[in-house]
Amino acid sequence: MVIDEEGKNLGVLETFKALNIAKERELDLLLVAPNAQIPVAKIVDFSKFLYDERKKLSAAKVKSKKSELKELRFGPHTDEGDINRYIDRAKEFLGDGNRVKITVKMRGREGMFPEVAFEKLKKIEEGLAEDGKIESPPKRMGQMVWEIFIPK
Repeated sequence: MVIDEEGKNLGVLETFKALNIAKERELDLLLVAPNAQIPVAKIVDFSKFLYDERKKLSAAKVKSKKSELKELRFGPHTDEGDINRYIDRAKEFLGDGNRVKITVKMRGREGMFPEVAFEKLKKIEEGLAEDGKIESPPKRMGQMVWEIFIPK
């Protein structure tokens, strides 16, 4: 089956006839669906076709922005008001489709009491319950406790 440059169906033609029609119009014959029961070929300007395909690909790349990992850091003695601000900021990131890593960094002897950091992360979990879900539960690595959230 052959389709011309305006999208009109020329019917089922032999390959030789389809190539001659394309040559007469100074265009190319492009096989669009080779695995169909009746293979479909289209008469197109190949360089224009390639240009349009590249444009579609670049437009698709722009639309499908990869989600980034945004990180918010604070200490175990960060106050309630500041924690609420971090929650609001994390909600913004999650709303944009980004993953969010919340890190509680302990310094010196603060590392002896990791339960304080886990409590802070628990408050943040409650604040982000409707906007995001937990990708990885709270983990401790050295002097840091962290948790990653993804958008719902």
